Amino acid sequence: MSTQADHGHELIPRPEQAPDALRAALAIVDPGRLEEMQAMKDEAFAKAVEWQSLSPVRSWVLIWARDIEIARRPDLSSRHARAKGNLEHEDPAIAKEALKELSALLDEAMRAVRE
Repeated sequence: MSTQADHGHELIPRPEQAPDALRAALAIVDPGRLEEMQAMKDEAFAKAVEWQSLSPVRSWVLIWARDIEIARRPDLSSRHARAKGNLEHEDPAIAKEALKELSALLDEAMRAVRE
């Protein structure tokens, strides 16, 4: 587990960006997504072989590091749930604001895991 800036209460420390560490972290913060993670991992590794490039694997690592960052931090997790819940709001202004908020928090989580 790596060190990180203090974002208030965090459910677990930020995991290392390695498949086993990410899987272990996801098993704690969002175990319902483990099958999805494995399916995406299998796809990323298959593409890596096909493309003869590690970029699909690196993308997989970053996607899951970002999603775990959101799940392990209640501040981001609650913002994420609220934004996703309003994406299809009947008021277009609320839906637009939700999309803007979702984009901002995904960017924030990605910046955090790239520190």
